[in-house]
This record gives sequence, structure tokens and C-alpha cells, in this order.
Amino acid sequence: MKHIPNLITSLNLVSGFIAVIFASRGDIISASWLIVFAMIFDFFDGFTARLLKAYSEIGKELDSLADLVSFGVAPAMIIFHLIGNSVSSDTLILLDEDPVNSVLLFLPVVMPVCAALRLAKFNIDVSQATVFKGLPTPANAIGVITIVLAANYTGSELLRSFTGSPLWLLAYTFILSLMMVIRMPLLSLKIKNFSFKGNEGRYILAGMIVICYAISGLIVLPLIIPLYIIASVIHFRIIKAE
Repeated sequence: MKHIPNLITSLNLVSGFIAVIFASRGDIISASWLIVFAMIFDFFDGFTARLLKAYSEIGKELDSLADLVSFGVAPAMIIFHLIGNSVSSDTLILLDEDPVNSVLLFLPVVMPVCAALRLAKFNIDVSQATVFKGLPTPANAIGVITIVLAANYTGSELLRSFTGSPLWLLAYTFILSLMMVIRMPLLSLKIKNFSFKGNEGRYILAGMIVICYAISGLIVLPLIIPLYIIASVIHFRIIKAE
């Protein structure tokens, strides 16, 4: 029984690895859905560990290694494909004749590097048990896959132009990467009880997402991370005011 959480964590890693393969072949929709599956496994490994009281140092390290692949490398590969697709007719050619294009293709490497730093800090920072400091790596992945899925399933010209612009993609990549390593306090979405007090930010986040979805449908997906940050700011201001 004690090995079940680690098995689920391994499924997270498997999903992330397969997502990297799909992204490298240009199938970023399948890659995005595989990252979604990785997030589900990431949730259930922790849930199962708490349920079975099967905590271990190996499990903690394995979780971070899996997260690095699924939520650091795989999203960066999706960005790599999108940028490559916008600057070169063949996204599998790493070294284009234009040196500028070659540099653009390699810049998404900043994302897995910052994800690795984020996870390394998380493992040694006991203060992050209830409050995140910096954007969690799964949230980084959500920031990437939501623009891909929303652009694909809504047909939004705005999102399609965004995913087709190397400069916008690079700016977005650097913003997400920077958010992972800054010390900004952000909500942990783990709920210990369902009372409003102490969970203000979580309920505010859920409410904003529901309202935005009711108004705009799936096009709201890329707003999840900005709404998460807004809800976190409101939550900690409420706590500070008490």
C-alpha cells in the first residue's frame, strides 16, 4: 500500500514524457491533454499519500522530478513548437539558416530552468506548506495549455494570433517563468475545510471562474492564472486586514 502514491506519481511522469514526445512531433493538442492527465495524477498522489499516511522522502523527490518533466519541460516543448511553427516551416529543424530564428527557438529553455529552481526551493522551504511563494509548476503548465486548448476549441482569432506570434509567446514564457521564481505569496488550493473564513481566496477564485465561463465560455481558459493571482492578492489582503 505504501508504494501506491509513488506509482501514481510515476504515472504523472509517464504522462509528461509522452506529452514531450507529442509536442516534439507537433501534436500540441494531445500534448496539452496529456499534461492535464499529469495534473490529475499529481493531485491524486498527494491525496493518496495523505489517505494512506504513506509519506516518504523518496516520494517527495520523485514528485518534484515528475513535476519538472510534466509541468516544466512539456509546456516548454509546446512553446518551442509554437515558436518554431511561426518562424520556420519545419519545427523539427533546430538550427535555421536565420540565426535570429535559431535563438528564438532555444529561448523557451528558461521555463524548465525556472521550474527546476521553483521545485528545488519548494522542497527545502517549510513555509510553503500552506502558502506558495511563486507560481506553482502545475499553474505554469496551465498557463501554457489553456491558450493552446482555448485557441483550438474556440477558434478565437485573437488567441490564434497570440499563439502565432513568437514575440508574444516569448514574453508570455518569460512572465510565467519569472512568476515561478519570485517570492510572491500565492494561494495553495488544498482545502482543509469548507468554511468561508480562511478560504476566502479559494471561493473568490471559483466564483470568478464560474462567472467568466458563464459569460465567455471556453475562451475564459487563459484567464485562469490571472484570476488565480488576483484571488491570491485579495485573499492575503483580507488576512492582513484581520
